[in-house]
Amino acid sequence: MTERKKALVTGGATGIGKSAVLALAKAGYDVAINYASSQAAAQETASQAQALGAKTLLVQCDVSNDAAVRAMLDQVGAAFGHLDALVSNAGTTATWKVKDLESLDMDEWDRTFAVNVKGMFQVVRASVPWLKKGTNPSVVNTASIVGLRPGPQPLPYAASKAAVVNLTKTLAWNLGPDIRVNAVAPGWMEGDWMQRMLGDKYDDLMGKRGKLTPLKRCVTADDVAQTMMSLIEGNRFVTGEVIVIDGGFTAST
Repeated sequence: MTERKKALVTGGATGIGKSAVLALAKAGYDVAINYASSQAAAQETASQAQALGAKTLLVQCDVSNDAAVRAMLDQVGAAFGHLDALVSNAGTTATWKVKDLESLDMDEWDRTFAVNVKGMFQVVRASVPWLKKGTNPSVVNTASIVGLRPGPQPLPYAASKAAVVNLTKTLAWNLGPDIRVNAVAPGWMEGDWMQRMLGDKYDDLMGKRGKLTPLKRCVTADDVAQTMMSLIEGNRFVTGEVIVIDGGFTAST
């Protein structure tokens, strides 16, 4: 019997992370699911992955804490023995009033970079020894369209995602040829994250964005997970790339 592949998904309890966990489970992976605080949601995601045949491991860890990250990878390594895929998806954002620079809390700025950039690097770094034991190992980072072009999102979030774009390319250079490293950059995505960003304007603004998109809707978490899987399972000669997932919006505006 062929051994199931192994994966770690950070921020795997909800949203893109949850969709990635379930897509990996469907593809025959056992999955370690990292979460920071959403324990109940993580347990529900694990249950759904198990129903798809996956063995799961729940690991609570704040990815901005390097000691905790290294302990997490020790635990994952002990349970799985190797990693074939890492989806580095854990992220956070800050609050602000659009175009009001004084509304930014610099502690929130620091927290956003600590999770989105430093945390991503720490997770990849600690995963390298286990990825090198895997088969065709692949890392997929979650960036964002606002890391590539201006948008209404908080400045620290946008700047952190621009850093993720550069980090992805730099890691690809450093980790090749053993490990491929790519990123996805979703556009406006349906679900809780954009609901928090747009508030009571969510339905109106998402509807308008969908109408302006060639494929006539906004992206979903499952769309993102599908692209992640194409980078993990295929595209063996692709590394250091950032794949925009926005239905063609940025290509046509």
